[in-house]
Amino acid sequence: MDKNDFLKLGYKIKYERNKRGLSQLDLSLKTGLTTRSLSRIECGIIDPKYSTLAKIAEAFEIDICELLRFQL
Repeated sequence: MDKNDFLKLGYKIKYERNKRGLSQLDLSLKTGLTTRSLSRIECGIIDPKYSTLAKIAEAFEIDICELLRFQL
């Protein structure tokens, strides 16, 4: 994945979070991730591990493959 893909992934996560009416704090509590980490993922600053994406997908009650579909 390149920087552009990280940005798309971050946008997708933010989109899914907002669609569910969750704040970063809400998602943090559901996943065990810090709000800082979630913010950095949503901004495309860091490359999240598979296990991190799995936690996020589980919190959204979607398959991890859905997170990797960038076209909304």
